[in-house]
Amino acid sequence: MTRAARIYQPARTATQSGRAKTSTWVLEFEPTAAREVEPLMGWTASIDMDQEVRLSFPSLDAALDYAKRHDVAATVAASHKRVIRPKSYSDNFRFDRVEARAGGTPRR
Repeated sequence: MTRAARIYQPARTATQSGRAKTSTWVLEFEPTAAREVEPLMGWTASIDMDQEVRLSFPSLDAALDYAKRHDVAATVAASHKRVIRPKSYSDNFRFDRVEARAGGTPRR
């Protein structure tokens, strides 16, 4: 039985500003059973234990090799490239900014 999985590069957290630790790849298994609410506590439960597994790899090739060796049908999600918009501090004080001024009316 082949299991389905997804391989992707996780996004940085909101508190990260640098590019360190962004080269890891993650393999997560797709859910095979629906989640259900337990009647006693009201928690969400599932009988699918593969949803708990999250494997990290140093490269995409290593993740694909693992999937091939363990008979896992993996799909690779494309990673988003970082867009750098060059700007300078003096752009904050340009006279032709579109944002509203102190008086509440934009300058034309």
